[in-house]
Amino acid sequence: MIETTVDDRRFPPALAEVARVEFAYGDEGEGVDFEPYDAFDSAEETTDWLRHWTGNHALDGGAYRVFGQDGTGGLAAIWWVREGRPLDEQPVVFMGSEGERGVVAGNLSDFLWVLADGFGPMEAALHEHREARPDVELEALAERHATTPRRGGREIITQAQGEFPSFSDDLDELCR
Repeated sequence: MIETTVDDRRFPPALAEVARVEFAYGDEGEGVDFEPYDAFDSAEETTDWLRHWTGNHALDGGAYRVFGQDGTGGLAAIWWVREGRPLDEQPVVFMGSEGERGVVAGNLSDFLWVLADGFGPMEAALHEHREARPDVELEALAERHATTPRRGGREIITQAQGEFPSFSDDLDELCR
């Protein structure tokens, strides 16, 4: 994990629009368990969360921009791992309240297509057999903001996880 000195916490317009979407979880959990924020968590909140999540109180949360959560408190974040690249070109990850974790999308644009295909961050990271459940409203949102071509959510998730295969192991290395 790289440490970043960039503290750009300007919320991307695409995420601001996602924050206005009401995600329905459903009675049987058939929906999307995602509560998007309308701003990134502060640097202090993110550092505090990462230190508690890993048990490593020497860490700095600067490599993460937390922008939402699931119903159990698991967090969705942009992971600033591609040195020298802008925020919207960084991968999106999920870190669950019980230590679950996974890569969701390779960049913010692809994340919009994942949402459009009916996968929230938790569903994308943890439920590899979940089938797509396209959402017309989120597809329109992705069409307005995405800079990558339309692809299926499962394809995007699989590609991103293949690009960052050591994400989970790297987090384990940080834990105390």
